[in-house]
Amino acid sequence: MPVVGFVLISTAPAKEHQVYNELLKIKEIVELHPLFGEYDLIAKVEVNDLEELGKVVVEKIRSIDGVADTKTLTGTKF
Repeated sequence: MPVVGFVLISTAPAKEHQVYNELLKIKEIVELHPLFGEYDLIAKVEVNDLEELGKVVVEKIRSIDGVADTKTLTGTKF
């Protein structure tokens, strides 16, 4: 069963557009939206398992220049 994660992303000042454009290149991100407030962007990530979700967040999202902080929320089914 696929795993869905929502990643809240804070960027360095004036890096929002640069980070947004880099995130668009990550195939596991199926939705990406700018935000106002504590976080600058939210990315919906779809992967095969929790291990892969962790790898996407650490190796692909957090490695982008301008990403200051992330918070990952995992989805569930009722």
